[in-house]
Amino acid sequence: MTLMGPAVVLADEAIDANSVNAFWGVSAEKFEYRYSDSDEKLAVIESDAWYGSDELKFRWQFTGEWEEAHNAWETLENQFLAQTPISEFWDAKAGIRIDTPQGPDRVYGVIGLTGLAPYWFEIDTNLYVSDEGDASVDFEAEYELLITNYWIVSATFETLLAFSEDREIGVGKGINSTEMGLRLSYDLIDRSFSPYVGVVHERKYGDTADFARASGGGTEDWFAVVGARLAF
Repeated sequence: MTLMGPAVVLADEAIDANSVNAFWGVSAEKFEYRYSDSDEKLAVIESDAWYGSDELKFRWQFTGEWEEAHNAWETLENQFLAQTPISEFWDAKAGIRIDTPQGPDRVYGVIGLTGLAPYWFEIDTNLYVSDEGDASVDFEAEYELLITNYWIVSATFETLLAFSEDREIGVGKGINSTEMGLRLSYDLIDRSFSPYVGVVHERKYGDTADFARASGGGTEDWFAVVGARLAF
């Protein structure tokens, strides 16, 4: 997940010609290796680079899954976004998303919200409209429980809902997939380097599951996870 939460705590500050504070930062909320109960092996990265002020940030979010069996990217996604506050706890964002999935490439327009919900849940949700006219919504939530000042348990939930079918990239109408994760991390160097272990459950639904089975893929997996959160 790539919210602007506690994982991004280190940033360089510069003063521009108009004396307006500007900041930059780079983080990888997930930099991990996954091994499933079906012997699937994946390398996963979710990274976020940003520059701007409290009033306007420009972000580049990169997400990818490298499948060891095929020695290739299973998914590869780049988002280029502008983000601005709309309330004390919430930011609006808009931009484009470029996907290189298995099958044809896709380009999407993006509008979304990210912020802190009651009870300290970090929320990120987006509406996507592709260059083929297909629309979908994703939703991500994360909650962190501090056991000590250094040991942290993070629970995550992600889901994708499509309003139309895009058979060429294996997306069916309705709820496509869910991913739930539980990770135990240790802040080895402040919040800039936090190794972790955990478990992740992935499941596909409906027509999306049917497309996966037809192409010889699975529809449900449990993964053991080892990785680290990084921030610069």
